[in-house]
Amino acid sequence: MRTGLRIRGSRGHPVVRRAVVRYAAWLRTTFEFPVRVPVYLLPGATFPTSHGEIVSASFFAPWNRAEEPYIRVATGDYPQLRTELGRDDALASFLCSVSHEVIHYRQWIETGRIWERGVARRASRLVEAYARTTRHP
Repeated sequence: MRTGLRIRGSRGHPVVRRAVVRYAAWLRTTFEFPVRVPVYLLPGATFPTSHGEIVSASFFAPWNRAEEPYIRVATGDYPQLRTELGRDDALASFLCSVSHEVIHYRQWIETGRIWERGVARRASRLVEAYARTTRHP
């Protein structure tokens, strides 16, 4: 079985893609990824899940462990978020989305199931920890 965290971002917003690629490099130093999980960066602001729910990010956890999971993150609303929040906070929102889904991946790896309780808080803490490593005096 393949391992690792891979970013597939050719369709995503290029500014978001660069930030997510840097963040993924840091995540690889923080977590092991024993089952390959690609992160697909999508061009729209939202997308439908396989259940028809409209979301901006999702984690697909296959029932069959022989299949690989995947994460999808919509990046199309970056220009609007940059205008509303500023560049850093807009990019942080995408990193939080990636973190949220990586936490679901970790839940799936460790227990075989996923849940929401505490995930948003943990995702924010991950992004804050990353920010502390990238701040310049």
